[in-house]
Amino acid sequence: MTVEALQPGGPASARAPLTLPSADFRKGRESAWRDLEALIARYEAKGIGALSADELQRLPTLYRTAISSLSVARAIALDRNLILYLEALALRAYFVVYGPRVGVAESLWAFLRRGFPRAVRANLGPIAISSLLILLGTIVGFALAHASSDWIALLVPSELAGGRGAESTAADLREQEIFAPWPGWIDSFVVFANYLFRHNTGVAILCFALGVAGGVPTFVLLVYQGLVFGAFLALHYERGLLVDFLGWVAIHGVTEFGAFILCGAGGLAIAKTMLAPGQYSRLENLSLRGREAAGLAGGGVMMLFVAGMIEGGLRQLVADTTWRFAFAAATAALWLLYFSFAGREAKNGQAA
Repeated sequence: MTVEALQPGGPASARAPLTLPSADFRKGRESAWRDLEALIARYEAKGIGALSADELQRLPTLYRTAISSLSVARAIALDRNLILYLEALALRAYFVVYGPRVGVAESLWAFLRRGFPRAVRANLGPIAISSLLILLGTIVGFALAHASSDWIALLVPSELAGGRGAESTAADLREQEIFAPWPGWIDSFVVFANYLFRHNTGVAILCFALGVAGGVPTFVLLVYQGLVFGAFLALHYERGLLVDFLGWVAIHGVTEFGAFILCGAGGLAIAKTMLAPGQYSRLENLSLRGREAAGLAGGGVMMLFVAGMIEGGLRQLVADTTWRFAFAAATAALWLLYFSFAGREAKNGQAA
């Protein structure tokens, strides 16, 4: 907002910004700012439940008042501190007025209750392909390691081998791995579980994120996970420990492999949107399908946390192969029921 400054004795030849003292500008406006600031502070401290119905109705009006004040303050060149105050107030108010009405915990619960299982059911094709890739890698890895034990060292990184290799005896594998003593609460649920979660999550996120490269890196990573597992299968098979090893893996493997499969499926779904966008552009298709694919990866990471707790803390506590298989079967049944029925629409139209 500007006005012409008339030169004495001549026509208007210059324009100068209209200025107004901050004290005058605040009169009649500051009370509305303070009211808005108080409502925002209560909302930020205790959530939307801290505001009454009347206060919720006043919020948009107070927000528009603050925006109007900020616009005027910028136009008439008021002092910088007042402008900064109004900018911060308007930004905080924007998130209250237009931001999500649910907290982090409620959003997470909604995702687990509806978003995650629906994303799984909507991507059964990529999930099937992801599963087949891991299975293919397992078969090839088993065949190679069974043909020559040298493949074990080539396929399995040292940090995953944990001292296990072609030189390991059946007694070593039984006493130091499959039926090793439980290391205690701290080492199990804190140290080891944390390491497993961080390592597995890094691999799983790569499987998902590299889908933008056309799916080839995701394809390779999924097959490689199978190669490593197949090499371990061959090692234990030749030592006569295949059943015990499968029980030892199954107790956490149902959840862990399920997570890898879902993250890989998310990457393959992203690759499909990039390679075959259909009637939409690639960016439009990515926007439409990307959130669903990300739901697979996000849910898969949560599954890896569960798998890490089972592998790190519970696996050695259950020191019987039969009970390990029973635990794995129960886990598989629970995941199957969850993915099959959670988030479906009930007869009354509400989400189950």
